[in-house]
Amino acid sequence: MTIIDVHSHIISTDEKRYPRAPIGGNQSDWSQKRPVSIDQMIAAMDKAGVNRSVLVQASTCYGHDASYVAAALAAHPKRFTGVFSADVLAPDARDKMKSWMSKGFTGMRLFTAGSTMDQADWLDDPRSFPAWELAQAESLPVCLQMTAKAIPQLLVLLKRFPRVRVALDHCARPQVEDGPPYLNAAGLWSLAPYENVFLKISPHNFHGVHKGKATPETFFAKLIAEFGARRIAWGSNYPTHEGSLPELLQLGRDNLKVASAEDKEWIFGRTTQTLFPALKDK
Repeated sequence: MTIIDVHSHIISTDEKRYPRAPIGGNQSDWSQKRPVSIDQMIAAMDKAGVNRSVLVQASTCYGHDASYVAAALAAHPKRFTGVFSADVLAPDARDKMKSWMSKGFTGMRLFTAGSTMDQADWLDDPRSFPAWELAQAESLPVCLQMTAKAIPQLLVLLKRFPRVRVALDHCARPQVEDGPPYLNAAGLWSLAPYENVFLKISPHNFHGVHKGKATPETFFAKLIAEFGARRIAWGSNYPTHEGSLPELLQLGRDNLKVASAEDKEWIFGRTTQTLFPALKDK
């Protein structure tokens, strides 16, 4: 089986060439304590058996400057594709998007919540619509780092831009401790009818299903039943999460034993290739 990671990050050791400029001004702990360079990423992938990967802009380290990922894509175009970060409220957002796309990026990330900031309220701001229009015209996937609080805003965008493929980082971090039928995650289930919504499942979700009344078997069975494996993609979130890449891949496998062999093929590779055709088998 071809293993493709839909969500990984790289951090350069050269701070002069690639200066830190985190969104919100606060650099994330993980990017300071366990940075992984592109060479280290390739070594980790080789050890884990991960064939290809999507390099997602480390917004809490570099903000909207994806220069290091751009350099990695130029050096290793057959192994990686990239997701840049953008300020879609800026007047020059469309120009910046086109610039990053010209450098090999095939996805855009909107960072509205994370370890260094609470959920922002600008997701459906009309000033962002020109950027969404460009994403729709260019078939550019939009990866959303957000929490369930922003789902009402996302619904506004899904109705206005029905052809934009949206990938939710960490499934928008649903609350699942209540267990089946997971009513606390009602916002997540409300997105299932939108066929352009894809889910990234990561260690955030794998650890979450071992709390309260949640179990991997019940949660991931429902996730697959609601969305279908063809809209679910595995992401290591390496090195944001502690552990080696082989350990994080095994964590995913252990928690997805409920999935059929065919579902696993989609979740661990083919769904990512659907979102990012640049990673399809040549």
